[in-house]
Amino acid sequence: MAKENLPVPSRKSLEDLKKLNQHGAEFWTARDLQPLLGYKQWRGFENAIKKAITSCEQSGNDPAHHFARARKMVELGSGAVREVDDYLLSRFACYLIAQNGDPRITEIAEAQKYFAIQTRRQELSDALAADLERLETRKQTSEEFKALSGAARDAGVQDKMFGVFHEAGYKGLYGGLGNQDIKARKRIPPKEQLMDRMGTTELAANQFRMTQTRDKLARERIRDQQRAIDTHEQVGKEVREAIQRIGGTLPENLPPAEHIKQVAKRIAGAPPKLQLEDKDAKGLVGEETKPDEVG
Repeated sequence: MAKENLPVPSRKSLEDLKKLNQHGAEFWTARDLQPLLGYKQWRGFENAIKKAITSCEQSGNDPAHHFARARKMVELGSGAVREVDDYLLSRFACYLIAQNGDPRITEIAEAQKYFAIQTRRQELSDALAADLERLETRKQTSEEFKALSGAARDAGVQDKMFGVFHEAGYKGLYGGLGNQDIKARKRIPPKEQLMDRMGTTELAANQFRMTQTRDKLARERIRDQQRAIDTHEQVGKEVREAIQRIGGTLPENLPPAEHIKQVAKRIAGAPPKLQLEDKDAKGLVGEETKPDEVG
């Protein structure tokens, strides 16, 4: 796996793109947010915005407080400029747009995790915020596992060989240890799912292994079962080498985490924040203006 395939910090973060309007309310512009969420075409992103507006209504919040139509001047390739549609978005609006996206897209997955934590941080302790991050990562890893299985099938892996294919990835990442070997080393009961006992760091390493394998299978148009299996193991090895180079803890040496079901149960005690309060509910409106003064 080439060095440039390793994850690197984004040039712009969600917080970097945040702005303040004349009323002191924070907002994002849709045109700025579009590339950060992995959308190449405005039409597709605007469809996601419309779905988010519907979600906002269904959550009992006023879309006028969170979505404001706007116009923006953009420079064309010829050097000319023209006016295009845009939106001003509150933090809650950005959260809803991300939640309506495909979690298998890296940018969407990161945004979902970010906003899921940020929109609830006020009502969560640091420990519960960490729980939420782990639960979100576990969900994303599960989705990536399904996507990788589909990619393996496209690459020629037969259904009866799926176990061998996924085992190869574990062996590459865990220094030759397979699924059951890892559980034995960590004293995890054999019948429990290994990923249910992984902490956030370990889940993230496995998610990266799977996304890179899926991309490599597609990029190299692999259509041979054994080559697909070997590719999965090799990607696992290179992710392992990357962890070693940066001085991280190898995954087999990470302690087992509490079962994910207990984490989900704990989070269920803190209901999702849909009835927003104070400045979050007012969104773009700010503290001193009325909804009809926005946009």
